[in-house]
Amino acid sequence: MSVQITAKLVGELRGQTGAGLMDCKKALTEADGDLEVAATILRKKGIASAGKKAGRATSEGLIESYIHLGGKVGVLIEVNCETDFVAKTDDFKAFVKDLCLHIAAASPVCVSREQVPAELIEKEREVATAQAEGKPPAAIQKIIEGKLNKYYASVCLLEQPFVKNSDQTVQDVLTEKISKLGENMQINRFVRYQIGEEQK
Repeated sequence: MSVQITAKLVGELRGQTGAGLMDCKKALTEADGDLEVAATILRKKGIASAGKKAGRATSEGLIESYIHLGGKVGVLIEVNCETDFVAKTDDFKAFVKDLCLHIAAASPVCVSREQVPAELIEKEREVATAQAEGKPPAAIQKIIEGKLNKYYASVCLLEQPFVKNSDQTVQDVLTEKISKLGENMQINRFVRYQIGEEQK
């Protein structure tokens, strides 16, 4: 019998290892819900090591810009890392450029769910509550949570499926880069401009 992989379990493993949500879920599925085994799987893949770097200061990095579609869409992004050495690598530069392309295509609202404006969350919660009307009380909360998670995945850069590989989220790709380049990295902020669109 397969164990149900709950969001709480995924969150716990993520807290322990710093690995991305999808990586944690895959590892837990592989480990039949066993946290220790899942953490070992992540360590073997080199993903967990990225979590250990998470507390380190990121005072270097790059600001990159991208203009798309005959000047109709523009993106400006700041991605930080620990050293100037990594900031100058082709790998880091390519990653930052890919993030610009992703933002131009996927139109995220903010970097992470902590930055989603409270009024947008409230509006989504109201819509989800209305849609869940008439369902059993026990199911209503789950439905609302599910719809909010879907909303976060559509507006938060880190939770969006990466445009170059939809099997991974942007967070998963970031975690891989941290692991590969051996430094903590952070997507600090971005702005996406589109002709005729009001700035939020």
